[in-house]
Amino acid sequence: MLHVTFRQLRVFEAVARHLSFSRAAEELHLTQPAVSMQIKQFEENAGLPLFEQLGKKIFLTEAGREMFHYARTIAQQLAEAETVLTELKGLKRGKLTISVVSTANYFAPQLLAVFCRRFENVTLSLNVANREMLLAQLADNEMDMAIMGQPPLDADIEAAPFLENPLVVIASPSHPLAGERNIDPARLADETFIVREPGSGTRGAMERFFAEHGMTLHTGMEMSTTEAIKQAVQAGMGLALVSRHTIALELETRRLAILDVVSFPLLRYWYVAHRKGKRLTAVAQGFKEFLVNEAAKVLAGGGL
Repeated sequence: MLHVTFRQLRVFEAVARHLSFSRAAEELHLTQPAVSMQIKQFEENAGLPLFEQLGKKIFLTEAGREMFHYARTIAQQLAEAETVLTELKGLKRGKLTISVVSTANYFAPQLLAVFCRRFENVTLSLNVANREMLLAQLADNEMDMAIMGQPPLDADIEAAPFLENPLVVIASPSHPLAGERNIDPARLADETFIVREPGSGTRGAMERFFAEHGMTLHTGMEMSTTEAIKQAVQAGMGLALVSRHTIALELETRRLAILDVVSFPLLRYWYVAHRKGKRLTAVAQGFKEFLVNEAAKVLAGGGL
């Protein structure tokens, strides 16, 4: 039988996550010798080495990787239990952990600010990631919920749409097409596009559009952030497909133009998502309802 303490599990989870005794000690406010002692006792109880050291780096053994999986699950369940007990005491406080795709970060802070003003005792943790990283976090149940574009249909995810996400073609204001009306989509086949990394929601939408119209997408450069894409388009390096929510400032200052292409904007939606079957805390459920019922109104009042 495995005899370990919650303290040992907590220390092991931190060391395994950081792959560093010193960083785990710093996070847990312990000395490095104290962390090393907890790990030594944990390994003695497990009967197998959980870490191996190669040079100055440490790595998880096969047993360590298995134990890390269970340690994370136990840590998440303990955190959930703590939140539930807090709510049963009638306290209007709690912690909310949110991940958003980078494109959604243009409007998510405004929504979070409004929600936090209503519930001042809520502690908020916001993580910004690309779509691939966010899906991995959802699969590992690392956050309460996520804000993202269309979730994959085959994922074990429950998602609710809460806001329209119009995708538009942008160009430098000096581009020859910038002043034209009712542009035939076929003319886009002659243009070079600046695109996001594979797996990006906007890139996927653009690739589907070109495929549906029997056109070949010509990509001139691949960039990992919307900000970099906007800069490249402003410099005249090509066109791009972006969310209308990401270019409010550039349109106001006339640094970018939206092309009047037939069939655009492509109307997509933003979703609030979490693991299917996940037990949401009162705070998380309240935030989900806030997004579904009020997000559009809040952002419309903010000029988006």
